[in-house]
Order: sequence, then C-alpha cells, then structure tokens
Amino acid sequence: MSNDDLSEVPEGAAVLPLIPAELGIDPLLLAVLHAVVFFDGSEDDMIDPDAAVEALEYLATYLQRLGGPRLKKVQEDLIVLAGYAKEQGWGKDQVKFFEDFLAEFGTESKKKKR
Repeated sequence: MSNDDLSEVPEGAAVLPLIPAELGIDPLLLAVLHAVVFFDGSEDDMIDPDAAVEALEYLATYLQRLGGPRLKKVQEDLIVLAGYAKEQGWGKDQVKFFEDFLAEFGTESKKKKR
C-alpha cells in the first residue's frame, strides 16, 4: 500500500500512521502492531468482531513465545515508538498503546501506575 492509498482507507478502519524506517524498528513488529490496531480498533462493519478476537488471541499466543534478546529488542522498540508518538503529537491513547502493548498481550506484567 502506498502513502497515497492511505487517503482511501474506508471510514471505520483503524490504521497506524506509517512508521519511518529511520527509527530502526523491527519490520515484523511493525506488521504485528498494524494488524493489532486494525483488528482491535476497526468498527464492527469493517471486520467481523469474532474473527478479530480470534486473530488477536493467536497474535498474543505467538508474542508470548518471545524471550531473551528478541523480547528485549521488542521492549526497546516499543519504548522508541512511544517516544516517537509523543514527539509527533499523537494522542495519549496511541502512546499508551505502545507503552502497554506487551502487558496487554500477556508477555510481561503490567507496570504500576506512576
């Protein structure tokens, strides 16, 4: 999908903005994040809610297999993404999505609120 195609996204479909390659974020993580946003954030008339929940459960199952250096890299990438979102003036919900992503998918315990 080109950047021009983004203007053609139907209303009700949830999409993340394009993340620049210069951030050095793992492309597979970006693909997962974009899928999660689409499945979890799109309106019911865009995607079947039951199918979306099932897809999200599988994504969570696979993410829970992360460990060691790969998990550490994902954690680092999410910190970078949260900082980028803040820098770009994205909403608090979008920043929180990156900050809480691993906790929401069961790969780490939720951090205490500061």
